[in-house]
Amino acid sequence: MPATDTELMLKGYGLTTAEFFYRMPDYTHVLNSYVWQDYDIAPDHPRLFKFVEFWQSEIEGPLHSVRFTHRKLLATGEWRNVVGEFTLH
Repeated sequence: MPATDTELMLKGYGLTTAEFFYRMPDYTHVLNSYVWQDYDIAPDHPRLFKFVEFWQSEIEGPLHSVRFTHRKLLATGEWRNVVGEFTLH
């Protein structure tokens, strides 16, 4: 069973967003963009590089450039187990 998003964040994963600029196969002067997101581990970014390798081997549009950002959404020390919740009104 795959890990949930929260489990991945507790293991040190963060959200990586990448924008791929690529050339159209039939119109090489036209640049298109594709946005990709996944949970990944910085600074190595194994999932991002695996996707780049997939793109280069399987997609016809050659890559022009890739820019990405990584945000660690939750650190292990920030996690709190909440037992109850009180609602007023």
